[in-house]
Amino acid sequence: MKLNRKWINEEFVDLSHVSDKDYVETMTVFGQKVETYERMDAEIKNVVVGKVVSIVRHENSDHMWVCQVDVGQDEPVQIVTGAQNVHEGDLVPAALHNSWLPGGVHITKGKLRGEKSNGMLCSFQELGLTENDLPGVFADGIWILNDEDCKPGDDINLVIGNDDTVVDFEITNNRPDCYSIIGLARESAAAFGMQMKHHEPVVKGSNAGSIFEKLDVEVPAEQLCNRYSARMVANVKVGPSPKWLRQRLRANGIRPINNIVDITNYVMLEYGQPMHAFDYRYVSSGTIVVREAVEGESLTTLDGNVRNLKPGMLVIADGEKPIGLAGIMGGENSEIRDDTTCVVFESANFNGTSIRQTALALGMRTEASGKFEKHLDPMMTVPAVERACELVELLECGDIMDGIIDILNYVPQSKTLPLEPEKINHLLGTNISREDMVKYLNQLEIPVEGDKILVPSWRPDLNLMADIAEEVGRSFGYNEIPTTAFKTSTQGGYSPIMLTENKLGTLCRALGYSEIITYSFVSPTIFDQIRLPGDSPLRNAMRIQNPLGEDTSIMRTIALPSMLDILSRNNAYHNKCAKLYELAKVYLPVEGQPLPEEPKMLLLGTYGSGETFFSLKGELEAILTGLRLPKATYTAVKDNPSYHPGRCAMVSINGVELGYMGQVHPLVAKNYGFDGEVYCAEINFSKAYELQLPEPTFVALPKYPAVTRDLALICDEDVTVAQVEDVITASAGKLLRKVRLFDIYRGIGVPEDKKSLAFSLELRADDRTLTDADSEAVVSKVLAALAEKLNAVLR
Repeated sequence: MKLNRKWINEEFVDLSHVSDKDYVETMTVFGQKVETYERMDAEIKNVVVGKVVSIVRHENSDHMWVCQVDVGQDEPVQIVTGAQNVHEGDLVPAALHNSWLPGGVHITKGKLRGEKSNGMLCSFQELGLTENDLPGVFADGIWILNDEDCKPGDDINLVIGNDDTVVDFEITNNRPDCYSIIGLARESAAAFGMQMKHHEPVVKGSNAGSIFEKLDVEVPAEQLCNRYSARMVANVKVGPSPKWLRQRLRANGIRPINNIVDITNYVMLEYGQPMHAFDYRYVSSGTIVVREAVEGESLTTLDGNVRNLKPGMLVIADGEKPIGLAGIMGGENSEIRDDTTCVVFESANFNGTSIRQTALALGMRTEASGKFEKHLDPMMTVPAVERACELVELLECGDIMDGIIDILNYVPQSKTLPLEPEKINHLLGTNISREDMVKYLNQLEIPVEGDKILVPSWRPDLNLMADIAEEVGRSFGYNEIPTTAFKTSTQGGYSPIMLTENKLGTLCRALGYSEIITYSFVSPTIFDQIRLPGDSPLRNAMRIQNPLGEDTSIMRTIALPSMLDILSRNNAYHNKCAKLYELAKVYLPVEGQPLPEEPKMLLLGTYGSGETFFSLKGELEAILTGLRLPKATYTAVKDNPSYHPGRCAMVSINGVELGYMGQVHPLVAKNYGFDGEVYCAEINFSKAYELQLPEPTFVALPKYPAVTRDLALICDEDVTVAQVEDVITASAGKLLRKVRLFDIYRGIGVPEDKKSLAFSLELRADDRTLTDADSEAVVSKVLAALAEKLNAVLR
């Protein structure tokens, strides 16, 4: 919301003694945050009013003139111009040596065809003005200031009204009253402890007749129109607005058009109540109907665009057709024209939600629609239309007809709140007296009667004691509230699962992996890219109701494609190798429940020289060990369509399946642009977290030495190392401390369908030194179990 300070200084509260910096800082601390502020005269420097004392033809040019210009200095300055509309005695804008114009244009003295020119005479366009700002002024030459109240030497900024500061406030949606000059003037007066001047509109009226003889208003859409107020103006004389009104509109970013339209825009700025003016001759049958659009209707709005309307959109219609989009923009078929003689002023309060939906559906958002979306005060429509009629009389541009049509479908219930000084002081940590609280509220024009606060209709944000405490607190001054220590503990920390996640990241990074973060919404085509079967339950994904596009239309049920996509991007950038990890959520729908399960998955992805199935397996084992998880079991899997059938393993702990790891299937890798091998692991972190072992406890160093026994075993080719280790661990008993594979051999001395696995067994007792008999007994048990369960024998 823009506010030009000159307006409130002249009309509501005189703060001309307050600097811009102090005003902005005070208003921000008071609770009305200022986004930016700027001086309107910042771009125009050293441009003054000049009087042409003499003008002669340039000796070396057939179109230039050499002017002697009185600029309020001791002697006239010489300025050469090519304009043909300048005459002796004219007052003109003169940009002197070392002056600045809008857009960063720098004017300096120089020579034009041998004649010195100490500046430049300006057109109004060169001063940043338009024909709307200066109606009737000659546009193709120098701006002649003879009709302006000025004299030589006057700063041109004073002439064009640029001696002002525009402050841009960031208004929160719960304060619709501050989307107006009056609302911000009220806040300004309270912030500086000054009395605000109020003006009640006074309409004198005329003998132009009664509105009830000319106009009927019907509101069938009662739920969408809280209030509709209308007045009429006869004998309208459409023309330019006076200078003061045009300047105030321009300062607030609104283009002046004509006096009638400018009045509606002026009232919208002043009161925050959008208004519209209809040309009465285009209101068929003299009836205005506030209704919903019907199928097939269209309306050409004031911007010249044809809007195709849909049922549910609120329109202003006459007896035959729509003539305006309610709360958004009027229709071209009822706009104010130069020959308009009778006008209907509309001041209404529409349903904010309906206005926003219509504006979004039609792709048009206006200042009026933006205000209606904030749910304006229905009690403001009548004062606003009365103010518009008062301005008509002030500008002498029409005769106000007697009467006002006012249809009220919704009356806000009066609201009172108790004044509770003790609770307010307790909440704020202050010791403000009751009298001061009443004074602060009265400054904000919030009446207090006894112990009751009468909440004004324009303050919908005041609903609780805390809201009143906020008003008292900001009036007292937040900077004045004493600083106290918190009475409750503010100590925070990480939850156990967050600590585990942090540790997981540390382990992955220590192994050379870099973290990635991918989107949870993906394309349905990812299932085909990883060769997921058509009947896989993972294809049952949750669809997003309003996706950005088909590529982001579902919530992922598997995170492997996201990892492969990032690996593929690195490969496309010619990165020779990459090691990436992500702790990614997947979303698994649960039948009968509206929300899915959201387990976290640990994804590892790698490619490049030296990356193999076993290197990935070793890194995964290091991560699981670092997370204090029991030893994992790796079971060969040949039916996972996303992985190589001979290089894929299912990872499980204590019988709980955690996921898969291995080489990505060559066909899947090809889908992602890879020619070489790619390795990935998918581990259910949420399940793994539940399997964590307790925190380790101190164990004294062993007192007795260990005994080592090496076993070289011959077994079938399809027997895995893990199977052998499991049998050894289960059969060796309590004396076994460690089992380690140190050799795999195929060749001379070993049958073709067999292989040799060599293991080192470390044995130790806590209470004695082991004898050969003890170790031989353990080895015998192990060999017997291996022969029985795996048909493995000592080599």
